[in-house]
Amino acid sequence: MRRTMLFMPGSKPGNLLNGDVYGADSIIIDLEDAVALAEKDSARILTKHAMRTFHYDCELIVRINSLTTPFWQDDLDMIIPEKPDVIMPTKVYTAEDIRTIDAYITKIEEAHGMPVGGVKLIPLLETAASIENAYEIAKASPRMAGLYLGAADLSLDMKGTRTREGYDIAYARSRLVIAARTAGIDALDTPFTWDIHDNDGLAAETRMVKNMGFNGKACIYPGQVETVNEIFAPTKERYEWALAIVKGAAEAEAQGKGVVAVNGELVDGPVIITAKNTVAEYERIHGVHC
Repeated sequence: MRRTMLFMPGSKPGNLLNGDVYGADSIIIDLEDAVALAEKDSARILTKHAMRTFHYDCELIVRINSLTTPFWQDDLDMIIPEKPDVIMPTKVYTAEDIRTIDAYITKIEEAHGMPVGGVKLIPLLETAASIENAYEIAKASPRMAGLYLGAADLSLDMKGTRTREGYDIAYARSRLVIAARTAGIDALDTPFTWDIHDNDGLAAETRMVKNMGFNGKACIYPGQVETVNEIFAPTKERYEWALAIVKGAAEAEAQGKGVVAVNGELVDGPVIITAKNTVAEYERIHGVHC
């Protein structure tokens, strides 16, 4: 479950100490854009020691530097032995980029006696080429856990202009969701960056991308986490509706009925599947056991 992924710089000890207290499903320790060139080595070392020292009560993702830089191998050499849950490669252009990273991680895992394939990948798609190659990237490795859209760099690469309404990345969002769904992995949306205190704007954008099929949304400010979590979580009313559908479908199947009517609503296969997914998600979030 990755409703929210909260970014924090790998060069800031205070952020690393308190990263998991804000309720995000995942935290992303950033070794790339949030870290100045002069601080790359120190951020890497600080992140390694934070991973050794602190027990993060959420998924731990580390965003590494691009294959086009001299830093990515050093990032992986230092971080992989600490067993992060996920590595987030940046500036991914093709499936071959993923295979290159996969092979390098495998060597590190083998050298340290780690299970091969235990560390997953969620690449950042932030170029025209990566959007064009989204499906091939999504299927490039068994490590793949999701695709994450990076809007700012994508807009720059497209020579476009970021719009609050999202016109400039509408196609990229759709392409990414379809590729992720086809590959059976998560689709994760770019952060809301217009005004970190605009919860209404954040909520509207989050509802839109949820309706498009995204599983979650990255956050750049702790105050965004609660809003995004709430929108990506089923409401109690939605859960009760879904539970009634699931129970009604089970009863109909037991009676050999082909048509299911629940509270006067005729439901078919896709609705039943949606209901089952909703029940599972709600119970996972709230710890409900039925």
